[in-house]
Amino acid sequence: MDVIAASATPRVPVVDLAGAVVGTFPVHRIYCVGRNYAEHAREMGAAAPASKAERGVPTFFMKPADAIAVDGKVPYPAATSQLHHEVELVVALGRDANGVVAPEDAEALVFGYGVGLDLTRRDLQAAAKAKGLPWDTAKGFDQSAPLSALLPVDEAGDLSSARIVLEVNGEPRQQSSLDHMLWNVADILYELSLLYALRAGDLVFMGTPAGVGPLLPGDAFHARIDGLPELQGSITAPLR
Repeated sequence: MDVIAASATPRVPVVDLAGAVVGTFPVHRIYCVGRNYAEHAREMGAAAPASKAERGVPTFFMKPADAIAVDGKVPYPAATSQLHHEVELVVALGRDANGVVAPEDAEALVFGYGVGLDLTRRDLQAAAKAKGLPWDTAKGFDQSAPLSALLPVDEAGDLSSARIVLEVNGEPRQQSSLDHMLWNVADILYELSLLYALRAGDLVFMGTPAGVGPLLPGDAFHARIDGLPELQGSITAPLR
């Protein structure tokens, strides 16, 4: 018998091509990919490979499942004065992996796709980096993962060269295409499976292109990837 009330499982709406909600997706874990676009790696002061052949091993970090925010209203977080946006393709897994996932088998695990923001307390991240410490407080805070509804993979079509865009207050901030990712979805699921037991309900934030920057209370954001549900919302006043 539980000795305390169990927390509710975070859930993300699932929609069809017409935008009608057809169900919900219960979230198990959130994996995130760092430095998956060479230009973003360079803007953050990191070395970036000249080609995919030189890319090495991907960088991973995690957010708690309840960091998901699906209502579009994100309060400005505590303990920072530098909240930054990072727009990303989000992959939702619909099947458990049986051990290591070969790249050619990876797509069979995918339930669907969405677009999300990896919100970051950049000042806390910079301070942690300077001391060689983990980034957890910079990445894994409450409501740090705003996410659109998910579209099932069989309705999403080919996203390999889809455009990814983030606008803040109607002005473009980040623009690229998914074929600029150093590691594609199959690559990343293979690499993750070497480290973790992948499960249905897992989400993977696939990394952000260049152009990351600040968000302030009152700012409105609009994130989109061609062919997927869009993410719109705003940064509200801090919770105190």
